[in-house]
Amino acid sequence: STLHTEMPSASPRATNSYIQGASDVPLLTKTVGQCLDETAERFPDRNALVFCRDQVWKTFAQFKEEVDQAAAGLLALGLKKGDRLGIWGPNIYGWVLMQFATAQAGIILVSVNPAYQALELEFVIRKVGCKALVFPTQFKTQKYYDILKQSCPEIEKSSPGEIKSKRLPDLSIVITLDSKLPGTFHMDEVIQAGDSSHMKQLRAVQQTLSCNEPINIQFTSGTTGSPKGATLSHRNVVNNANLIGLRLGFADQDFRTLVPAPLYHCLGSVGGSMVMALHGSSCIFSSPSFEGKAALEAVAQEKCSHIFGTPTMFIDMLAQPDFDSYNLSTLRGGAIGGSPVPPAVMEMIMTKMHMPETVVAYGTTENSPVTFMGFPNDTMTRRTETVGCIFPHTEAKIEDPETGQPVPLNTPGELQIRGYCVMLGYWDDPAKTNEVVSAEGWYKTGDLASLDECGYCKIIGRCKDMIIRGGENIYPAELEQFLHTHPKVEEVQVVGVKDSRMGEEICACIRVRAGQDCTTEEIKAFCKGKISHFKIPRYIVFMDQYPLTVSGKVRE
Repeated sequence: STLHTEMPSASPRATNSYIQGASDVPLLTKTVGQCLDETAERFPDRNALVFCRDQVWKTFAQFKEEVDQAAAGLLALGLKKGDRLGIWGPNIYGWVLMQFATAQAGIILVSVNPAYQALELEFVIRKVGCKALVFPTQFKTQKYYDILKQSCPEIEKSSPGEIKSKRLPDLSIVITLDSKLPGTFHMDEVIQAGDSSHMKQLRAVQQTLSCNEPINIQFTSGTTGSPKGATLSHRNVVNNANLIGLRLGFADQDFRTLVPAPLYHCLGSVGGSMVMALHGSSCIFSSPSFEGKAALEAVAQEKCSHIFGTPTMFIDMLAQPDFDSYNLSTLRGGAIGGSPVPPAVMEMIMTKMHMPETVVAYGTTENSPVTFMGFPNDTMTRRTETVGCIFPHTEAKIEDPETGQPVPLNTPGELQIRGYCVMLGYWDDPAKTNEVVSAEGWYKTGDLASLDECGYCKIIGRCKDMIIRGGENIYPAELEQFLHTHPKVEEVQVVGVKDSRMGEEICACIRVRAGQDCTTEEIKAFCKGKISHFKIPRYIVFMDQYPLTVSGKVRE
């Protein structure tokens, strides 16, 4: 079978933990735009996108036409190749439209977490110098326009496209996806703004695009607290999406993939819409943010063949009280990423959800994202004990984090990655980039892992103590710094606590200032609206003192 031709071989010096993926499938040198164009030529009438909640269906031909119109519209507003445009919102059609329209025009898409509050938003817009920001007016309790107003009060009195903000000096254009508000363009106006001269300009710009240029900035929380903008090129994401599809057997198949994972994460934007653009598969979005019931409804209604999600999403789908009433017979496989999968859960996904070809994927935003992934026909042991096998064109090695020396096979150490998938760097942060990418191009993942002679990887833990809650990365240091600003908090330690649904939950252990009384409610109320909802600690424990190690460090 074709799957076996892609099996890597361990390096000749296989005594050390070093492995190199196969290189028989050549790397692509196309831009994102070229990939979408070719796929639309091949499958014009096939479904590209379905947004179940908003009742949006687009064929590849329709989508391609709207992408070009929107790209011409962005140029008409004065955006140029290399400018940064932030997309801030849940999984809606406008997100994917902007993802590809910016790519066509060489504008760099900045994925902004839809849960961000004003200070977090202000940080990322300033850091990368966003010239434009796109969002819906509101989603659930998030009133995007009102949050932006906190950092940019000038918007209310501005003409659209002419915002001059003291705190956000680069921001001049704001586009809303639904209702038109003061100082904003409506997306329909943008699409209509592009005339034949802008279409000509678009074609000219496309001639100048190179696959090595940046196309997407994804923010990942730094261990020191402030987020870092991992900058990815066309080459990074096009090849990763191509290899994801090849590993799952998507080539020349009419697969329909449910993507409950958020688009602002690589799992949604590369594993979802980018795989669609490369392999002509259909991308089904069940709801703007994850809902287990909506996901099951979408599978049944849209006859999905695959699901890409985090373990928490699968656990929630399996836990729906009316689970047995959904017809899931069209499912065959999928990919699980974001955090480790308990074996019992994998077993239920394969049997109860009719997904025998389910694989685990491992990666990190800085690696575009996938570097290891199972094969659809792997053994159960490999499926549950490893995160799969090295991707093609990817090198991996394991070193002792203390000494930097290589370790033998099947021995834990820090996992490092090299190849086409390594990001261009952190935007405007050479110092932080050099901390994680060596002069020889090795990216340090910060994960403790081991490699076997066949190129399969086991993730053992993290060199640093990041918490992964339902696929969201949370850095204790960032939360500790924030909680320190509460007037009653003397000292705080944030730790992860195992949780059967989320994988981990956040626990804040707080020492209160002398003579003060503080309640759990008080701390949670302090967090609300100031930090993203998923960073608010589930558990708050008040302590008099922390257990310390001999050297005076807090025991984990």
